[in-house]
Amino acid sequence: MLIRLFTRHIPNGLRGIQVKKSKIILAIIVVIVISAFFLFDFHQYFTFDYFQRQKNILDELVLQEPVISGLVFFSLYVLIAALSLPGAAIMTLAAGALFGLLWGTFLASFASTIGASLAFLISRFLFRDYVQRRFHRQMQIVNEEIDREGAYYLFTLRLILVFPFFVVNLVMGLTKIQVWTFFWVSQLGMLAGSIIYVNAGTQLAKLDSLQGILSPPLLLSFILLGLFPLLAKRVIEEIKHHKVLRRYNKPLRFDRNLVVIGAGSAGLVAAYIAATVKAKVTLIEKHKMGGDCLNTGCVPSKALIRSAKFAADVKRAKNLGFARVDMDFNFADVMDRVHKIIKRIEPHDSVERYTKLGVECVQGEASITSPYTVEVNGKTITTRAIVVATGARPFVPPIAGLDQVKYLTSDSVWSLNELPQRLVVLGGGPIGCEMAQAFSRLGSAVMLVEMGDRIMPREDEDVSVHLVARFKNEGIRVRTGHTAKVIKIEDGEKWLVCDNYGKNEKIAFDEILIAIGRKANTAGLGLDELGIRLRQNGTIETNEYLQTSIPTIFASGDVTGPYQFTHTAAHQSWYSSVNALFGFVKKFKVDYSVIPWTTFVDPEIARVGLNVQEAKEKGVEHEVTVFGFPELDRAITDEADHGFIKVLTVPGKDRILGVTIFGEHAGELISEFVLAMKQGIGLNKILGTIHAYPTMTEVNKYVAGKWRRNHAPERILQWAARIHDLRRGKPEVTFESNNSTRKKLLEALTSDE
Repeated sequence: MLIRLFTRHIPNGLRGIQVKKSKIILAIIVVIVISAFFLFDFHQYFTFDYFQRQKNILDELVLQEPVISGLVFFSLYVLIAALSLPGAAIMTLAAGALFGLLWGTFLASFASTIGASLAFLISRFLFRDYVQRRFHRQMQIVNEEIDREGAYYLFTLRLILVFPFFVVNLVMGLTKIQVWTFFWVSQLGMLAGSIIYVNAGTQLAKLDSLQGILSPPLLLSFILLGLFPLLAKRVIEEIKHHKVLRRYNKPLRFDRNLVVIGAGSAGLVAAYIAATVKAKVTLIEKHKMGGDCLNTGCVPSKALIRSAKFAADVKRAKNLGFARVDMDFNFADVMDRVHKIIKRIEPHDSVERYTKLGVECVQGEASITSPYTVEVNGKTITTRAIVVATGARPFVPPIAGLDQVKYLTSDSVWSLNELPQRLVVLGGGPIGCEMAQAFSRLGSAVMLVEMGDRIMPREDEDVSVHLVARFKNEGIRVRTGHTAKVIKIEDGEKWLVCDNYGKNEKIAFDEILIAIGRKANTAGLGLDELGIRLRQNGTIETNEYLQTSIPTIFASGDVTGPYQFTHTAAHQSWYSSVNALFGFVKKFKVDYSVIPWTTFVDPEIARVGLNVQEAKEKGVEHEVTVFGFPELDRAITDEADHGFIKVLTVPGKDRILGVTIFGEHAGELISEFVLAMKQGIGLNKILGTIHAYPTMTEVNKYVAGKWRRNHAPERILQWAARIHDLRRGKPEVTFESNNSTRKKLLEALTSDE
């Protein structure tokens, strides 16, 4: 608010400079006033003894000029609170002593709230932007909590009188809580304490000390009062849960502690954890164990991509020193290998394995008939809790004429036995790009059609540009800005008609693969009948504990989002199963702070944290360090010297905000940065870690080294040069040094910080 006020009429180019100047001026004023307060011993006028001695004189002033006295008192109180100076408690006492309980409460209550709000605004103007940037990941979690329950937390802190109110003012200013919310919650929360102090002030003559106001029993009462909202929250939560559940018959005994619906990545992990802690758990799957990941997603796609990569390596055999390499293959054999790979991995997710672990596995279509019951195969299972992990399916858009052709999706493409001669891939996201490259390398003429301005829109633009260049080099035709309108069949020929910024373009194809997103599997589960809320995108709405609007029902994986990755589904299922089983004692909030992902094109694209476009969108200040794979020895030896690694850090610091890798084995290389970000390790520590030579992982160390060189202590290095010149005996060099300078130089040259 203050920033907008100070910069409203300033040109954009000068606004940042003006804001910095305004911050400096305000900080100087605050420092001067606070320093003067202590330097000139003004705090002596805000002591208990002083007010007792001066009470008669002050009473006379209030009697003669009540309005002016009230305004002066009010203004002084606001100033004390705004600058967080000691004396607010004495001022509240004085309010009661001079103006009585009614008017004293009015003056002290509003003055303290206005002063607190000014302190809040000063803290926000001077420090919030820096703190939000410097501690972005931590503050992101804080901001989410403030958005949800900021008023509740503030009210709780205001009730605890032993907690310094000025600290609350300053800390809240660093968050994104609304000013009006801060004001009214503070006014309400501090009212009880103000009344007690003001009332004590009316008896000022009878008090021996400030400590006499708050006796140990009264302090304990306020501590309990502060804890009351925490207890009340739990009670209210239980009341809400009871209100939701009371219309259902709760069984006296339960068949199971947990029923998990869906045996994909999320469901398997949830069932595994429940069995591990010796809970009775039933896992229900209507199709195949392993879900999409095993049968139609991660496993088959990576198997196909590996075969396609071999075909690409053969085509560039000359680069590896072979004059000629012949390759002959049958596409059906390639697809047969894909299905063999699925069969090899199937035992990891099989009924036999999970039965041995203690999980009851049931094949059938489940329906949730109440918060405590699940029906499957005509049988009703009673359970303490339910985890919905039904995943998602490919989204098929309503394109006119699409039903006239046998279109492919990421589910059905694995049934192909003949290689499509002309393949249109609709969608330039991860799945579309992976499949487009794989089929192209195996011999299909591929056209990749994307409605947006570029493919891989969630990645930085340079990633998209490099990938498009790679695709074109391999013969993949890319059409961006093309919106699919209709599919026509003319003289036996299939055509996709696209709108290209007002112009129609016809694209002939033999097969079309739809890869424009996924839709949560929520139909047929009985969610509507139970009133379980869904989000606008069709996923199940859950809270931070992955709990749905029915407290005994949880959800994890693609069916709830927000990330549709196998590893995220598994990550969520720890929280959903543990909260479902042990939430009556302790619940855990799901942590999305460090989520990596990889797109398995060649070269791979891996990312964790922020990229440049997200940092700009969120207003996060950052530095960018880029290191190219063409400079990496192992990449050169492997003919994989293409791509780059890009690291975003806090300006002037080595703390990692995000990493994007576009290169060979990016999915493996990103893991070191995932660990670093999770554990708070900076680039200096990565630089100080030994990486085997020659390996691709050295790229992580080299980008850290490049960051270090960009932040080299130039002045200290100049002194180092003088030392070396002096030690060589150059007479024209003069160098004055002392032990302190030498010590600092030695630390700078040897430290990893």
